[in-house]
Amino acid sequence: MRKLLLRYFVPATLILILSNKCFSQFDSSQNIFHLKELPTEGVLLDKGWKFHAGDNPDYAKPEYDDKAWQAINPTLDIHDLPQIPKSGVVWFRLHLFLDSNLLKEQLALVIQQSGASEIYLNGSLIYSFGVFDIDPAKVKAYDPLAQPVVFPVKKDGQQIFAVRYALQPRVKYTAIFATYNPALTTSINTMDAANRNYRQFIYFLKGSNSFQAGIFFILTVLHLSFFLFYRLQKANLYFSLFALLGLMFELLMLFKGNIHWVKQKFYLFNLTIDVSLIGGLFMLTAIYYLLEQKRGRWYSTLIILEVLCMVSFALPGYLGWNIASRLFSTLINLEIIRISFAAVKRKKRGAWIMVGGSLCYLICIIAFFVAGQPGTVDVFTNIVFNLAWLSIPVATSIYLGLDFAFTSRSLKQKLTEVEQLSHEKQQILISQKETLEQQVTERTAELNQSLKELKETQSQLIQQEKMASLGELTAGIAHEIQNPLNFVNNFSEVNGELISEMKNELLSGNKEEAISIADDIKDNEQKILHHGKRADAIVKGMLQHSRASTGKKEPTDINALADEYLRLSYHGMRAKDKSFNAEIKTDFDASIGKINIVPQDIGRVLLNLFNNAFYAVNEKKKNPEGFRNPRDLETYEPAVFVKTKKINDKVEIKVSDNGNGIPQKVVDKIFQPFFTTKPPGQGTGLGLSLSYDIIKAHGGEIKVESKEGERSKFIIELPTKL
Repeated sequence: MRKLLLRYFVPATLILILSNKCFSQFDSSQNIFHLKELPTEGVLLDKGWKFHAGDNPDYAKPEYDDKAWQAINPTLDIHDLPQIPKSGVVWFRLHLFLDSNLLKEQLALVIQQSGASEIYLNGSLIYSFGVFDIDPAKVKAYDPLAQPVVFPVKKDGQQIFAVRYALQPRVKYTAIFATYNPALTTSINTMDAANRNYRQFIYFLKGSNSFQAGIFFILTVLHLSFFLFYRLQKANLYFSLFALLGLMFELLMLFKGNIHWVKQKFYLFNLTIDVSLIGGLFMLTAIYYLLEQKRGRWYSTLIILEVLCMVSFALPGYLGWNIASRLFSTLINLEIIRISFAAVKRKKRGAWIMVGGSLCYLICIIAFFVAGQPGTVDVFTNIVFNLAWLSIPVATSIYLGLDFAFTSRSLKQKLTEVEQLSHEKQQILISQKETLEQQVTERTAELNQSLKELKETQSQLIQQEKMASLGELTAGIAHEIQNPLNFVNNFSEVNGELISEMKNELLSGNKEEAISIADDIKDNEQKILHHGKRADAIVKGMLQHSRASTGKKEPTDINALADEYLRLSYHGMRAKDKSFNAEIKTDFDASIGKINIVPQDIGRVLLNLFNNAFYAVNEKKKNPEGFRNPRDLETYEPAVFVKTKKINDKVEIKVSDNGNGIPQKVVDKIFQPFFTTKPPGQGTGLGLSLSYDIIKAHGGEIKVESKEGERSKFIIELPTKL
């Protein structure tokens, strides 16, 4: 693609050839290259060279006879010089005669090569390029890249120019950018002219690459910004990627001008052209998106062709480069032309811009390939290449800019219509606002009244829930207090009988028997006292639960609290249903000790959970349709499990049952106020809601786990320190 860099910093070959005819003459009879004058471009030494394989220090001496040596043109490509072995030392010699007028100025050598060399002038070593060694494995090829060096000629005009030369083994010579790999090119010029030509050439090439790098940098930032602001237009994304790869391409082109080691050229050149090929596909993809064209088989074919091109560039020779570079770029451009014309046919707005850009590329690239000659770098080829390289990107940017302008104009028009519509409806909105304000005032008053009634109803329901809880607790207490009262009554009757017996014994004078009966009476009195205190404790507990909570935390044995309310709940359930029976299993962690809680509040929570658990297992026992297998009803035993455990700085209380569980669809709602899974009239829906609030007030958490048809489990976590 970049034929303007066909040679690295090498003076134009055609111009030098013409210069040789005008300013130099080769005397074939004496085998001497006679240099008469030096043009501004310098003179290329491409005739009169002798070649010999092998190594001998005498080959550098002026008096050595080289008539038997083979004639050679070392400026040819290394592939066109099969006589030069791939390893081992060879020598080149040239007899050079300079007119006296040339000896008055400081002369310069301009050298390019594909191997390592030692340069001798009249038997003296003047320069060494690369790493030269008789061991081929240690040879490292080096290219001076035509940077001028001093040519220290002697004053008598006759010069013997000898070069000790070796190729680096296993080096891949690149043909990319039509770069040829000369064995050795040497030209002579004055030092001032050579330096001036070198600087102009460097500035010319670097200026061209820097200019294009700047354009691609601007395009990268511009289109990436467009994509980030409006991600629906993916053409900007792919075009920014193309521009980024274009920027990388230009930077690599700048960098490769400083690559002297021949072995590195192949890899850097291949990386450069691969970046260019991938960028071309990104550009084509961007245009597909831009023109709303579907990618088909031809797009896939181009991807396969690109891979084949990359492989062909790695092959030796120029056939792969000449075919692939022209073929791939042409096919890409033809595809862009095709989809651009298709967009014009569909009357796609602005598609003619892409047609113009692609046609400009085609014309310029044809002119570049036709006009460009190997080894030449001129203003015309540089201009047409830059036009070809930038025509489609610039056309794409113009298209996107116009599309953005059309979109902005359309939005502005719609905005004007909206403003007109808003002005027309503004009066309607003002009148509606007054009506709405009046309606809002009326509705607010109604809502305030409804809210007041709702709060009153809610307070009544909460009180009803507390009374229901108290009723269930009272039933349990009544059943629980019956046992000590029975003991008191029974032992009182027994004591009455024993007192009568004691009187009879005293009247009979049986003192010892009377004392024995008195001891029995005393023991019975102790039992009466014990059961009386038990009844008193139960009554006090009931009174403590029934009165309003003070909210004051106090050290409480959570295990004792849970055990007491568990038994009260169980007996309360049995008081309502004499047939009810359930297995109670407890597992209390004795290491918990006392924790700071409000016992009345936590007691209400536990009582509510215990009542729900007993209710669940009782309902499952009463409803056989809940069992999948009728035999399961016969083996089913209602059970409630209570477990406490200390985990780090928390106490965990688990209340589980083997009832029907809670349906999964309502698990997330059970802590909501007024939500209940019980039939109408059997629950207010406030029990778990109040329990949730109490646990949260204690800095804890309450969670539920349920498996429908099998079990449910409530887990309370309370901090040990508050």
